[in-house]
Amino acid sequence: MSVFNTMFYANPLYDWLIAVGIMSAVFLILLFSKRMIASHLQSLAERTVTDVDDLIAQLVDSISPVLLLVLGFYAGSKWLLLETGVHHMLDQLLFISVFIQLGFLGSKIMAYLIKKSMRLQEFGDPSSQTTLGVLGFMSRLVLWSLIFLLIFDNLGFNITTLIASLGIGGIAVALAAQSILGELFASISIALDKPFVIGDFIIIDTFMGTIEKIGMRTTQIRSLSGELIIFSNTDLLKSRIRNFKRMQERRITFKLDVVYGTPYDTVCRIPDIIRNIIEAEEIARFDRGHFKEYGSSSLIFEFVYYVLAPDYNVYMDIQQRVNLAVYRKFEEEGIDFAFPTQTVHYFSARKQASGEEKSPPAEITDQEETS
Repeated sequence: MSVFNTMFYANPLYDWLIAVGIMSAVFLILLFSKRMIASHLQSLAERTVTDVDDLIAQLVDSISPVLLLVLGFYAGSKWLLLETGVHHMLDQLLFISVFIQLGFLGSKIMAYLIKKSMRLQEFGDPSSQTTLGVLGFMSRLVLWSLIFLLIFDNLGFNITTLIASLGIGGIAVALAAQSILGELFASISIALDKPFVIGDFIIIDTFMGTIEKIGMRTTQIRSLSGELIIFSNTDLLKSRIRNFKRMQERRITFKLDVVYGTPYDTVCRIPDIIRNIIEAEEIARFDRGHFKEYGSSSLIFEFVYYVLAPDYNVYMDIQQRVNLAVYRKFEEEGIDFAFPTQTVHYFSARKQASGEEKSPPAEITDQEETS
């Protein structure tokens, strides 16, 4: 009796050797084919301007050797006479391997689409980067959830009961990790409602800075002094946020104090003088100017105008030019700016003692500053 006819698990050694040969041949052929195809696609992608062929080359190259080995093992097992239960286990192993590989390929495709969309929106709408990042995470979560449900279904689990169990367990997990889930839903709310996006300058209570990153749990803000301020997303949504990046124009109100004794005609001309100065600015719109009230030590004028740009530096440049022009014009017109004054009336104690002058007690009048 030949040694090749020796029976092992209802199959002669000869058949086992053939099965191993088939497994090895299928594995090596698939591995060699994968590398050849991936190399050919990569060289082809280098000669084109599109990145779709790069994605295809990466997908082929990312096929796991474990899946190829399982395919070879499955092909070799077909040569053998095995029990029905063993064949069923091999079918399940192949099913699981294929679906896990599909999950990785699907994740790569989603990552490619998200990355490409972010590149397209990088200089357009920065808010899309945050939205796409959250949607990418959620889409991958849904993809892998479906894959594992299909795998459990193939293994014979009752998905309906499993989903119900997961629902009950999900409630317990949600109660235990409600802060984490709260941050997650807060990030989704920020991504969808977009109260602020990357690059916006915002003020929250006493903190101010530019949005640098919006994550799943926290948002990072770079302050004016340079340090990084980190807020939780739930805290941000509970706060009153002033978003200066969304500002289309700035409203500026300022006052001028003119001394008492300024001639009437000059007082009448001051609003027109300021109006002409502001209207000389290209991106400024004059709104109003009035002799507002009599102050304790000055005549108070109030002016309002709009800077047709949200940038703070632009506003400050215009305000500086307006201030300098007002100073020069007032100097030319002989108009004096008022400043807080105090008048003190007093009488000599020596004169009162000698009886040369009898006067009421000293009187002091304070005039307060009115800005």
